Amino acid sequence: MGNGLQGTLIPVRANLENFRAFELGLLGTAYFFGFTAGCLHGPTLVRRAGHIRAYLAMTSVASGIALLHPMFVEPVLWFALRIATGYCFAVLYIIIESWINERADNRVRGTVFSVYTIINLTVITLGQLMIGFADPNTFILFAIASILVSFAALPVAFTAAAHPQMVHQVHPRLKDLARISPVGTAGCFAVGLANGAFWTLGPVFASDAGLDTTGIGLFMSAVVMGGAIAQWPLGRVSDRMDRRFVMLIATAIALGAAIALMMLPDTGPDTMILAGFVFGMGAFPLYPLAVAHANDNARPDQFVEVSSGLLLIFGIGAAVGPLIASLVRQVAGMPMLFVFTACVHLVLIVFILGRMNLRAAPKPEDRSDFADAAIAAATVAQYDPAPTAEPDPDPELSPEPAR
Repeated sequence: MGNGLQGTLIPVRANLENFRAFELGLLGTAYFFGFTAGCLHGPTLVRRAGHIRAYLAMTSVASGIALLHPMFVEPVLWFALRIATGYCFAVLYIIIESWINERADNRVRGTVFSVYTIINLTVITLGQLMIGFADPNTFILFAIASILVSFAALPVAFTAAAHPQMVHQVHPRLKDLARISPVGTAGCFAVGLANGAFWTLGPVFASDAGLDTTGIGLFMSAVVMGGAIAQWPLGRVSDRMDRRFVMLIATAIALGAAIALMMLPDTGPDTMILAGFVFGMGAFPLYPLAVAHANDNARPDQFVEVSSGLLLIFGIGAAVGPLIASLVRQVAGMPMLFVFTACVHLVLIVFILGRMNLRAAPKPEDRSDFADAAIAAATVAQYDPAPTAEPDPDPELSPEPAR
């Protein structure tokens, strides 16, 4: 919830502080750069410090960083703070998901991670709505974000449960990934470009369109809820036909909504929020659909490497997307955010159509289940299926031995 609030608050406050469009884009690039670095380095940190110590350290750092933003309103410092925030939350996700992964039995793993995803999206939505609680120009909202992140440490600080297994680090080969599934790879990169730009500049777009802080929160939340609602229906349909065709449908929905949002800034908040909801229905399910399609073309022993590689591809796109979109916005104005996302989705449609003419769909018996792919898409960490050591006698206090 604290991260959801910051994700909307920081672009809005930066815009109020007259950050240039390029600097606004760099804030998003910095966050996703840090997040990607956390995905790559986080397992090493967790192995060295232990799950509980690493979790408490990351919540402490993330909480303190939230308070530094209003104290030092300087673009360069904010870039550094966003890198650190992205890193912290990547490590937190690794720890949380490794814990859930170990505790969940195979028979209920899909259900458990579905509930986890729903909770995650719900609290992000609630955090975004909290921007209407106070004036973004004040210290209050940053303090609320810090408090929420600090409270997240309590369940882990007081747990008596044993720590999870060691986090297993995977080193994906991107060249092999592009060969296994060109559409899956291109889809994840396109999602990173478009959604990274939206997360960074969406609040600024809503603010420039005349929405107040409550309206900005509703607009951002509507996009998230649209994606959450559409994910499973599209996913289940994709289990029954060529998944690339379902990706085309989702991409076309996102493209149409982006075109509508380009033309709707002056039509009132209700219409914008509805268009944002439809945009989310198309844009957000694309990532798990792309992961599922990539797994359709991979061997079972490649699933972990494929999922890890696609996450890295997404992170690269999400780091580059805000920068490009901000440059376009600086040159051409506010509606250009959705011109950029529309162009990304249009190129993806053309690419998918081209690949469908070159490569047949996998046979039904070779397809992975969307639920399994959605779990992989929702998770940051990849895990070693077998424990390497017996638990420490006092696991909540003793770190795992370094490797």
